[in-house]
Amino acid sequence: MSTLAPAPLGLYIHWPYCARICPYCDFNVYKAKGADSAALADALIADMARWRAVTGPRTLASIHFGGGTPSLMEAGDIARVLETAEALWGLEAEAELGLEANPAERARLADIVAAGINRLSVGLQSLDDAALARLGRDHDARAGLDALEIARSLVARVSADLIYARHGQSLADWEGELSAVLALGVDHLSAYQLTIEDGTAFARQLQRGTLVPPPEDLAADMFELTQGLTRAAGLEAYEISNHARGPDHRSRHNRLYWTGGDWIGIGPGAHGRIGSHAGGGRIAHAAPLRPADYIADSLRPLAGLQHLSALEEAQERVLMGLRIAEGLDRAHLRALTGHDIDEEAAASLLADGLIVMDGSGIRLTRQGRLYADRVANMLAP
Repeated sequence: MSTLAPAPLGLYIHWPYCARICPYCDFNVYKAKGADSAALADALIADMARWRAVTGPRTLASIHFGGGTPSLMEAGDIARVLETAEALWGLEAEAELGLEANPAERARLADIVAAGINRLSVGLQSLDDAALARLGRDHDARAGLDALEIARSLVARVSADLIYARHGQSLADWEGELSAVLALGVDHLSAYQLTIEDGTAFARQLQRGTLVPPPEDLAADMFELTQGLTRAAGLEAYEISNHARGPDHRSRHNRLYWTGGDWIGIGPGAHGRIGSHAGGGRIAHAAPLRPADYIADSLRPLAGLQHLSALEEAQERVLMGLRIAEGLDRAHLRALTGHDIDEEAAASLLADGLIVMDGSGIRLTRQGRLYADRVANMLAP
């Protein structure tokens, strides 16, 4: 497939196993007890070989292990995946090799880094022990902070991940937790507003009335507080939920999603997007959900590739591109897909002060970030 310009290529590895399944999680996850981890690791290796035939000779800008709980992977399997990826595609000089880690002891995190990981996202989620228990986490606040300190001693690029707008959480509670983490001098923070997803344990608790999320106004105040405190701490909001101390500490892999880059998705339920050309359209793929089905599928020729239309690609690019601070380049969108934003919606949103338009660029205002999904859906062609 011809491209307007060489696009960076990323590799996402979904490790679906967890020691416990959190009640707010709607990802494709399974309990680790009794799981055939070795077979799944072998399937990941086989799957990469299939994808090399699709992508051709590209170079990887990033590799990211998500889940699930990829810090449960054997370090030897992490190393095998990284070594195979490098052999198949090669790595850019400054390639980001990231992994999402639950708080763990030093030896475990050190083994993961020794396997080749150079960026760790540590899932603190909260500094309140009661909240952590309600969130289904198997660590307390002290263990989370210890793991964060250990991670920062092992690699230069570390993210602290937190969840806010929780049941019973006040604005003062959130200010205290966030301030404590920022006081540590972290270089990257991901602060996610809790959403109640269908099919989760939290959704069932909401129906029973045993879980009450904060009112929308309070959640908005928490978002605004997050923006103010992170900015004061020297962390720029380069994306709706992500804050970094300058460009060097931003997530390079996630940027592929937000800017419509190319990425291969391997592992049960992983998604990928490959290729884009003038006039639009790219390949989408979703791997089988169940680990056993994925393992069996990895031994067959690659199938299930879906060709997105130019319109579908344009819609995805608008929904994702507006999340980042620099916003969306409409000229680039038109060149790739032949589609543009909804002009009528843009005029209305501009008048309401929710977007800024500058040349071919369009981005959310500070107020617009509170309604990011709604605004993006209005602007999508």
